Amino acid sequence: MADHQEATVTLPSDPVSVSAARRYVARILAEWGLDEDGDTADTVRLIVSELATNAVQHTFGQSPTFTVDLRLDRDVELFLGVTDSHPRWPQRLPAAVRQDNGRGMVIIRALAKEHGGRFAVSPTPDGGKTVSVALPWPVPAQN
Repeated sequence: MADHQEATVTLPSDPVSVSAARRYVARILAEWGLDEDGDTADTVRLIVSELATNAVQHTFGQSPTFTVDLRLDRDVELFLGVTDSHPRWPQRLPAAVRQDNGRGMVIIRALAKEHGGRFAVSPTPDGGKTVSVALPWPVPAQN
């Protein structure tokens, strides 16, 4: 396997794109050697679902598309980022609000931490943001 692999897809900010993003990520990770039925695959699918859902629901029509980026570095770390062009960054909601919705970022942060990963939000040059998670890659390099 190469030291560095990348894959990107840009989708319309539409609810049907959430499942398209999840399928795309699952296919790419399978190509990179991740067991589709493993714990890490489930975690990544949930993370991409939450990030894509946020990109669709919380950009209020101001981001016509969102982009999913995957990067695998040296068979050590998987980077998953979702970028949209809306300037508002994710907000932590009060517990009372989270009873009905708003748990996505809490779930993403908890999954990243549980799997020894990192969560980040970074600005894009066009005024949007990338919400990302980096996770240890569980597939050993083949020599």
